[in-house]
Amino acid sequence: MKKIFFSIACCLPLFAHAQLADSTVRLVHVKGAVNFRDIGGYKTKDGKAVKWNKVYRSADVSHLTDADMDTLRQRHIRNVLDFRGVKESQAAPDHLPAGTAYLLLPAGSDSLPNAKQMQEAMKSGDKWMLDFYGNPQYLGPRYKAFFSMLLTMPRDEAMMYHCTGGRDRTGMATALLLYALGVPMETINADFTASNVYLQPMYGRMFQQMGAGMTPEQVEQMKQALELRPELLAAMFAGIKQHYGTVEHFMQAELGVGPKQVAQLKAMYLN
Repeated sequence: MKKIFFSIACCLPLFAHAQLADSTVRLVHVKGAVNFRDIGGYKTKDGKAVKWNKVYRSADVSHLTDADMDTLRQRHIRNVLDFRGVKESQAAPDHLPAGTAYLLLPAGSDSLPNAKQMQEAMKSGDKWMLDFYGNPQYLGPRYKAFFSMLLTMPRDEAMMYHCTGGRDRTGMATALLLYALGVPMETINADFTASNVYLQPMYGRMFQQMGAGMTPEQVEQMKQALELRPELLAAMFAGIKQHYGTVEHFMQAELGVGPKQVAQLKAMYLN
């Protein structure tokens, strides 16, 4: 893993290095999942910091081991949100400690392209990714309950949310939460693009499956098209502003997060 971090981190923008440098405290070391990390510690524009040990993001957690169950219990992760589609989640059900509050939020996920459709979509470069991020249609239905749980979660509990790779749907949720907490966009982008590194252990298998029947050049083009970049989050926020005028109006209208709720989130999740 250290070799992977070194080789890829050298190619990342400067703002991403600080996020990766704290991986020893940010990453949750479980055997059955990758990209499992704490979103705590990020500084806000007014000098506060997101609390550690309260909110976690991850990739697929269907293969967590018994030892991993102990890790979740020790971290008081008693609430889990799953952004995958219905069929997607049924194919690989979450493996969680008994008594965990689990909620599936599949809005928009069942209409995502399969591997063959993605191969076709990748012929247009990253246009499909930009269109996916720039369309706010499913953001409200997918993330309203996410913010509701954040606002009502007991103070002695933590939550984890995930999709399959823990990068796109999970990354969008993280970006919206950090935005609401007042974290600078540069830091939000760093957290987002760090998945390019944290997901390397699963990318080899994923690209092998998706690239079946493709030439090496086509596989490389697909990798480049799927790489997470700040432009994708910029497309998401631009799409929100185009349809709602401001991000704040969107959050109040679609997520139930107005000024009162933003103040509550800051009181609950910032030091």
